[in-house]
Amino acid sequence: MTTAGGFQAGTAVVPATQVEISVQCRNLADLDVLSKSDPMCVMFMKDIKTNTYYELGRTETLDNQLNPDFATKFTVTYYFEELQGIKFELYDVDSASRNLKDHDFIGSLECTLGELVGAPGGKLEKPLRGPRRSNGTILLRAEELNKCKEEITLHFRASHLDKKDFFGKSDPYLQISRVNEDGSYTVVHRTEVVKKTLNPTWRPFMITARSLCNGDYDRSIKFECFDWDSDGGHDFIGEFTTNLRELSRGPCSSNIYPVINPKKQAKKKKYKDSGEVSLLSFKKEQVCSFLDYIQSGSTEMNFTVAIDFTASNGNPTSPSSLHYLNPYGTPNQYAAAIQAVGNIIQDYDSDKLFPALGFGARMSDGSVHHEFALNFNPSNPFCSGVDGVLQAYYNSLKNVQLYGPTNFSPVINHVARFAAAIQDGSQYFVLLIITDGIITDMQQTQQAIVNASRLPMSIIIVGVGDADFTAMDILDGDDVRLSYNGVYAERDIVQFVPYNDFLSRGDMALSQAALAKEVLAEIPDQFLSYMKQHNIKPKLSATAPP
Repeated sequence: MTTAGGFQAGTAVVPATQVEISVQCRNLADLDVLSKSDPMCVMFMKDIKTNTYYELGRTETLDNQLNPDFATKFTVTYYFEELQGIKFELYDVDSASRNLKDHDFIGSLECTLGELVGAPGGKLEKPLRGPRRSNGTILLRAEELNKCKEEITLHFRASHLDKKDFFGKSDPYLQISRVNEDGSYTVVHRTEVVKKTLNPTWRPFMITARSLCNGDYDRSIKFECFDWDSDGGHDFIGEFTTNLRELSRGPCSSNIYPVINPKKQAKKKKYKDSGEVSLLSFKKEQVCSFLDYIQSGSTEMNFTVAIDFTASNGNPTSPSSLHYLNPYGTPNQYAAAIQAVGNIIQDYDSDKLFPALGFGARMSDGSVHHEFALNFNPSNPFCSGVDGVLQAYYNSLKNVQLYGPTNFSPVINHVARFAAAIQDGSQYFVLLIITDGIITDMQQTQQAIVNASRLPMSIIIVGVGDADFTAMDILDGDDVRLSYNGVYAERDIVQFVPYNDFLSRGDMALSQAALAKEVLAEIPDQFLSYMKQHNIKPKLSATAPP
């Protein structure tokens, strides 16, 4: 019998807790000649089976800053009984490239999660190791997260701020920090910069109560107002402190705050303030999780596979071909990707019937198809489970000729038609495209993705082989939202991963597990973004009888 708190007699549970890691650096090496470094921090975790590191996430990039306080946090699961190796690498970002080799390495720190969590106050400060004698220091802070699921929307404006620019008005922004146990503060959010005004109104922003104060409504929150400068030397205007309980009262006299500059206050007897910041609106919502929808039966996942049958894959009878069927049973990269992703996502599909498509193949009658059923039954392209998809794939290789070109838009539009027919949240569609080459119909694909971003749909693209997949980063809108003819995608729905990045792990099973983890990592957030945009809530679970 399971009781409150997840206790179940006769079982074993590994002690685990969610931990949030904040990163600050001081005195970083300056690698830019005409300006300061533009640092970004990348966190890695060690795979205990392969003893290699894999990337967990990245912070934002802060321009012209040698003493960054990153607002982006890393959330990890801490297992008390495991030795969890972690590594942090600092880079001076030189371009929009996702490839770390395109940026200047500043320094790194390796430690264990236990070392960080067990440090006094969960605070660890160490020098960065790097190519120079002095690379700077890194300050890490770990805090256990509570299970608060509230999301807060805040909207602020300011008036009569101090003028900081000699030839013009200030360019103000707000920096928001939460207090730590030792009285220091950790940055949790920065607003946008509003140019050339002393009376800015910032855009509303959303932040979880966990990020803002870890769910503690009485925890102090500090607001600092700065005048932005292009050289990174932002001028301090003033500050004030409050807490979430006070903010939750909404717009009222108690949520109009004088902005105080302590140095000015100490020097000038007649000093009053450096302006005012007012709360314009406050909104609180309960955040639903991906599992809230799945476990309540509110939504069913639909998985579709689309496979690249273009000639650039090589003759399937040749061992060098990406479509080669090894007589000894080792799956090629296409089959491995299907297994890796399909074996996980099929658990969320009740009937386990998956449409399987191909593109870029020539049929026996000479026609070229960019959207054909792998089982050659267009009226019923469904395959039974992952094994059924693989069988249809293997059979297709014997009955088509690899041809071209590499067009993605037909298979994207194929799945989008089904997604467009059911937009009430009861169905969510995931399209897995496996390809070896550069897209031929890039513009049509961009248009198809922008259109699909309005629908209950996500797209996973796995690149196999050694082609240059740089163009795929355009579709994966992690950094820049995809657009077509001036129309922007409503959501980021694409995740691209090159399979070769995981082959170095050696063991096929481990490679597949790592690939699946990477490509599926963004699906829950993409899923939730659709539900939230359309105000679709999960069904309430029936209360079990006592």
